[in-house]
Amino acid sequence: AVGRLRADPAQRALVEACFYDDPLLQAAQRYHASCEWMAVRKLIGPTSGRALDVGAGRGIASFALARDGWRVTALEPDPSNVVGAGAIRGLARDAGLSIEVAETWGEQLPFAAASFALVHCRQVLHHARDLRQLCSELARVLAPGGIFLATREHVISRKEDLPAFLNSHPLHALYGGEHAYLLQEYCDAITSTGLRMERVFNPYESDINSYPESLSDIKRRWAGRLHLPSPVLIPDLALSWVGDRKSQPGRLYTFLARKPSSSP
Repeated sequence: AVGRLRADPAQRALVEACFYDDPLLQAAQRYHASCEWMAVRKLIGPTSGRALDVGAGRGIASFALARDGWRVTALEPDPSNVVGAGAIRGLARDAGLSIEVAETWGEQLPFAAASFALVHCRQVLHHARDLRQLCSELARVLAPGGIFLATREHVISRKEDLPAFLNSHPLHALYGGEHAYLLQEYCDAITSTGLRMERVFNPYESDINSYPESLSDIKRRWAGRLHLPSPVLIPDLALSWVGDRKSQPGRLYTFLARKPSSSP
């Protein structure tokens, strides 16, 4: 699917927005410098030990975490040298970074309980074969006080909206691997594990969800349409209000949760 996208000149912008372009090291460096990663960094705070990057794909987030000083394990069941474990190993080698790669699925993790200070999932939960089981395993390996961050998850408002989303997705027609859940399904799956939800970001509440646009880009665009002299006249609250009311099937949400600390 990625090969067909990359071979189509008309899809170049999408390929670059998805960081599917080569050389992979340059794509990973671009992701590390993106407004999306800057927003992720603000949420996870300073480096604090081991990080599990779930469904790591080509390894761009694993690269970013390792560059920022985390001790990274990339979980990726696909062995591919283009979009899987092989690509991650090549990226780590070319970047001179230490990234451990585990080729397995998230529903049954080969790690001890409380192994990681951070569990990071970029565009992963909506691919789950069993969403609750996946979240249960991710919570199990997260240390008390640790951070759980699931970014850019596809949301639908009604089950009946799923076919419309799948039919519009440029990759689903090529490989059939996309999916989306109700917002409440994500929240219930995460909090049922005992994790405490700290924040749910709608499509217009974080650069994580709006990328490749930033929220500043959106404000400038809206200011132009409304003939306002400056985008600063559009408050964050206005973006949040609009984001809550979006109903487009497959819109993106991000979930930030934490595992409660053990009692003294």
